[in-house]
Amino acid sequence: MRTCITERRAGRIRDVLAKRQTDLTLVINNIHDPHNVSAILRSCDAFGIHRVHLLYTDTAFPALGKKSSGSAKKWVETTRHPDAASLASSLKGQGFALVATSFSETARPLQEWDLTGKVAIILGNEHRGVDEELAPYVDGALYIPMQGMVQSLNVSVAAAVILYEGFRQRLAAGCYDAPCLPPEEFDRLAAAWEQK
Repeated sequence: MRTCITERRAGRIRDVLAKRQTDLTLVINNIHDPHNVSAILRSCDAFGIHRVHLLYTDTAFPALGKKSSGSAKKWVETTRHPDAASLASSLKGQGFALVATSFSETARPLQEWDLTGKVAIILGNEHRGVDEELAPYVDGALYIPMQGMVQSLNVSVAAAVILYEGFRQRLAAGCYDAPCLPPEEFDRLAAAWEQK
């Protein structure tokens, strides 16, 4: 266990925590490839996402290698949910809108979504997409407009594109200018991170 860190590292930890976004999150829904999950967590860390939600109902959560995740799993909190109803109840109880990634006729382009509010984006399984059990709880769907012959992206790439759009909107709205975390939680996390 580390007991002392440099002033520079302590400052870096506090700077990163000050930009963590608590009201934009992802739901990782039965994504089975560990490389995809690791890449998603790296993007979450890069764009300041504080927590992601895990919904694994028919697929085991993959074992993530330290090297492939770049240790991002240390810096992004995860919350597991046993089923779609409990996930929806938890997130909607906190005021989140649930938005699925989808190619449905009712899906709207990513850039038309306001990602500055409380939004949880659901990323579905690599082959099946978002589980049908989530459909009754979803508030809308988004898609990433593309200009090529192939009309889909790898799920981890899609996550990065979505999070970058969220980052762009939030930066313009000043969401990174003041900490989202309550002071007591901020201090608790800073102390915990200093031990990692």
